[in-house]
Amino acid sequence: MKKKTTYKSAGVDIDKANEFVECIKPMIKTTARKEVIAGIGGFGGLFHLDAQKFKNPILVSSTDGVGTKLRVAQLMDKHDTIGIDLVAMSVNDVVVQGAEPLFFLDYLATGKIEMEKSVQIIKGIVDGCNQAGCTLLGGETAEMPGFYKPGEYDLAGFCVGAVNSDKIIDGSGISFNDRIIGLASSGLHSNGFSLARKVLLEQNKLDIRDKVAGLKRPIGLELLEPTRIYVKSLLTIFKNFNIKGVVHITGGGFFDNIPRIIHHSCRAIINKKAWDVPPIFNVIQEMGDIEEQEMFRVFNMGIGMMIIVSEKDCPDIMEQLKMEALGEKAYLIGVIEKRENDEQQVILTEN
Repeated sequence: MKKKTTYKSAGVDIDKANEFVECIKPMIKTTARKEVIAGIGGFGGLFHLDAQKFKNPILVSSTDGVGTKLRVAQLMDKHDTIGIDLVAMSVNDVVVQGAEPLFFLDYLATGKIEMEKSVQIIKGIVDGCNQAGCTLLGGETAEMPGFYKPGEYDLAGFCVGAVNSDKIIDGSGISFNDRIIGLASSGLHSNGFSLARKVLLEQNKLDIRDKVAGLKRPIGLELLEPTRIYVKSLLTIFKNFNIKGVVHITGGGFFDNIPRIIHHSCRAIINKKAWDVPPIFNVIQEMGDIEEQEMFRVFNMGIGMMIIVSEKDCPDIMEQLKMEALGEKAYLIGVIEKRENDEQQVILTEN
């Protein structure tokens, strides 16, 4: 007798997908803000925007992935922090415009749902949402047999935030002699991994679990250090000071991201000796024989976020950022100057 064809026989297990959703519901509930109307399970997430808090709200949205950092997680078979990176990439982009991240949505695609691995991925996303103070409002887990190799998966994230229209931070008030404060990164964050993997794993034939001189942990763990989420620190600073501009140092490093916020008549002078570059960047540069200019265009080089403020406010902002409650490593790394003719908008100096 011919065996009947089912969705499960085609590689998609609906029962396991339902079991997965039930398994992660308690974790997701820990991210719920008071504005959430309905929990996970509906066709769409419901969120009531607080009209008392946001009198004239502007919604700010962002979407991003984790890039080839996913490959490192898969090689290490370590999946409990990659979700933090996913959340970080979007919420850090939203907050730089003065907005408070409100809710987050995730998309997980894989060839076959592996319960333990998938739960670990969601755990990281939940951790990231809790760090950012936003709700994990919904998501999609797509089981796509034949599309991904065994053990492979992809992630995408989507964040919506809000800011009152008169509190938008867009860089329009940046002027000559303003100061640039740099906030320390936790490592590579989620950018430059194609170059890092090429140098370390391909050119130098290192194993992901190898230890390298200058690093305290195996290569894989150094690369997987989760992206720092700056949301709560920045929102605190926004309440107390006039912040002129904020730059999230992601793909494009210093040279492509700073010009996104400063006027073409300005240039940013960055003192590259103002902070200690984490060892992982030095290892990649030396092993790959990479020019300094390229390093600062690809990687964050130890500075994950920049804040542009007036000279008079700078000392007080630095002091608050370093307070135990915020715990940021903050450095005075540069100044805004007048740009002459066709000069570069970002200049690296050693003083």
